[in-house]
Amino acid sequence: MAQVQYRGTGRRKNSSARVRLVPGSGKIVMNNKAIEDYIPFASIREVVLQPFNVTETLGNYDALVTVRGGGFSGQAGATRHGIARALLEVDPDFRGPLKRAGLLTRDARMKERKKPGLKKARKASQFSKR
Repeated sequence: MAQVQYRGTGRRKNSSARVRLVPGSGKIVMNNKAIEDYIPFASIREVVLQPFNVTETLGNYDALVTVRGGGFSGQAGATRHGIARALLEVDPDFRGPLKRAGLLTRDARMKERKKPGLKKARKASQFSKR
C-alpha cells in the first residue's frame, strides 16, 4: 500500500523548495541531511518549524525537503512556505491559522538590481559640490 504524501512548493528570494510531508515522528530532512546538519543556526531552524507550531502538528509529520538556490535564510523561508502549503493539503481547516500567521503569502522581496553608474543598487560615489 502506498504511503500518504502531501506536497507543497515554497519560494523565497532566490530559493525554491519542494516539500513532501509524510506521517511520522517530526524529522525534517533537507537535501538528504538532517536539518541540524544543514542549517547551522537555531534561529533560522525555528523559521522552518513555524507552520507546525501554528497548526499544532509538530511531531506528527516528517518533512522531506529538496531546496535549491539562495542562502540559509532564503532556503528556510522557502521551506516554511512549502510546509505551510503542504499542511493545507493535510487539512483545509489549517488555512485560517496559517493565513493569520502570514505563512501562505509568498514573500515578494528580492535583491534589488545594480543600476549603471552606481556602485551597488543604491550606493553612489560621494557627491562633490566643487
